[in-house]
This record gives sequence, structure tokens and C-alpha cells, in this order.
Amino acid sequence: MRAVRSALRAAWERPAAPGAREPRRADWVLVGVLAAVAVAEGLLRDDLARPVAATAVTVVSLTVLPWRRTHPLAAIVPVTVVGGALELVQAASGDRTVGMVTAAALVLLPYALYRWGSGRAITLGSLVLAAGTTLSVVTGGGGVEDAVGGAVVLVLAMALGETARQRAAARERVVADARLRERERIARDLHDTVAHHVSAIAVRAQAGQVSTDAGAAVDALRVIETQARLTLGEMRSLVHVLRDDPGAAPGLGGLDPLEALAGLGDAGPPAVHVHLPDEPGPLEPATATAVFRVAQEAVTNARRHARGATRVDVVLDRSDGAVRLDVHDDGAPSPRPGTGYGLAGMAERAALLGGTCTAGPDPAGGWTVHATLPAGTPRERGRVAP
Repeated sequence: MRAVRSALRAAWERPAAPGAREPRRADWVLVGVLAAVAVAEGLLRDDLARPVAATAVTVVSLTVLPWRRTHPLAAIVPVTVVGGALELVQAASGDRTVGMVTAAALVLLPYALYRWGSGRAITLGSLVLAAGTTLSVVTGGGGVEDAVGGAVVLVLAMALGETARQRAAARERVVADARLRERERIARDLHDTVAHHVSAIAVRAQAGQVSTDAGAAVDALRVIETQARLTLGEMRSLVHVLRDDPGAAPGLGGLDPLEALAGLGDAGPPAVHVHLPDEPGPLEPATATAVFRVAQEAVTNARRHARGATRVDVVLDRSDGAVRLDVHDDGAPSPRPGTGYGLAGMAERAALLGGTCTAGPDPAGGWTVHATLPAGTPRERGRVAP
């Protein structure tokens, strides 16, 4: 019994699904089209006992559709009340109750209730819908077939809404896991960078202690200050997560690992071509690592998923204080695209460094991954005030 009460309490306290968007222009276009169809139906059908009232109720009910995601319960209650009132009036006057076909679009309301609503909204909305369906069956006189048909449609809409909700939640969990793993890799990379700077500080401090030359001691302190500023800059970017990736980070500030991607072509097509600036110069270590990780992921995706690809070009450009990376393949997109979690990881890594990363079909053919990251040499980073 306690387990049942706990389950009911959990269902009642279930939060609303995240991501419900406010009404947009497309919602109002949908309402306008459906309202026009409802008016045309009211004018053309001759089996409606009260065509004006039925059309007016349908049009008014359709106007709540734009708010079905953000306020599903508030949308369901007035629609059910107004529709029930019309059915009671028709039943009291002895008119034959015939529903409008356009009103079938209102099945979006129970779907949205289970897709977006909170536990309280779902419970109360289900009771309201059950009451409205019962009233419709009693006043309509359609018999068992209509009752069963209406219940099936209602339950199917609810089930579809709940299924969509569960699928979205599952995808969010997987994307969150991908982001967490990427942050763990970033934490490892940045930790290695910070360890490099701290080691330099320790060596210089030891040299300053044993030196009898005042000038050498001052030089050691100057180097220690620079390395300390670099360390602080890296620590600001560090994501506070646990490390569980034992892999090694690429070179600190250099682009040698990026050039090594060209060696992947030795394993067979597509061939990988890396194009670097004539004088790329050193990059801030976290930026260099991000460039390599994004390029590595993009090249791997091209080799796995690009159908018929013969060439992958990795192009790096540095200008206007930014580093731009383009990875383009000449293959056709896979007919069964992946989940995109690797793309989510690349975008997350770029965002954490203040940049962007996008991927999609190229107008000229093939697929392109484009990343833009803030540039800056390690020395420039060290001049940032702590």
C-alpha cells in the first residue's frame, strides 16, 4: 500500500516537461487555417442542428491551440466546458448531436497534456477529459461503438504524448552524458596544461633559491609570475568534473597533432588533407586542444558515415583574433544518420571556450563541420589580470 501511495505522490508531483515553446507564428497560421475550414464546414453541411453555434464553439476552441504546450490544462478546461455546454443545449432541445469534423484537430490537446504537462495538470486534465467524454456519450446517444471509439482516440493521443515525452527525456539523458564525457576530457586536457605551468613554476622557484645572482633571481620571479598568470587563465576554463578518461592530451599550444590527422588516409579512403596557415604560431593550449578534438571527431565521422567519400579536407585559418576550422568531405550523407551526440560534444567544447561549432550539408556538396574559437597565444593569455 505504501508503494502505491509513493507512486501516486510521484505522479502528482511530476514536473512539467522542459522545452515547451511559447506560441509562434506557425501556431496562429494553423489556427487560421482550421478556423477557415470550420467556417466552410458549417456553411456546407446540412446535418448540423445548430450550425452557427457549432461553428462558433469550434472556432473558439481552436484558438487555445497555440498555448497547448505551455498551458495544457488551461487549454483543455475551457474547450471541454464550452463543448459540453453545447451538447447539453442540443440534448435539452431534442436536437441530434453531430460533431464537426474540424474539431478532430482538438485531439492535439490531450497529446500536449501528456507530452508537456506536470503531474498535477495531467491528473486534473485527465479527469476533465473523462468527464467530457462521458457527457458526450450520454447526450449523443451514439451507443457503445461511439463510446469505445472516442475512448480509443483519447487514450491513443495520450499514449503518443507520453511516448514522445519519454523519448525526448531519453535523448536528453544521452546528450547530457555525452556532454559530461566531453567535459571530463576538457578537464583532463586543461589539467595537463595547468600541470605543465606549475612544473615550470616549481623549476624556476628552485633555480631562484640556489642562485646568488640578483638578476637571475628577478628573472626567475618574472617567469614565475607569467606562468602563474597562465595557470590562473587555464583554471578559469576548467570544468569542475571528475576525470575518467586516461587518454593523453595533444601537444600544448602546438598543431603537430592536427597535422598527424593526414596519416589517417593511409588506412584507406577517404584521404585526409590538412591545410595549415604558413605561420600559424602558438595557440593558447586549451584552444589548440579544442581544435584538435573537433577536427579528430569530424574526420572520424566522415570516415564512418560519409558514403562514397574520397577526400576529407581539414582547413585551419587564423585571423581577426579567431581560429577557424573547417572539415569538409565530398561524400553523401548517411541514409541512417547518427544520434549527433559527437556533434553535441564538439559544440559543447567550443561553447565552453567562448566559440561555436556547427555541422551540416554543404551547398556545394558533401558535409562540413565549421568551428570558430577565440585565438590568443599563451603569453597573451598570461597578461590577463588574475
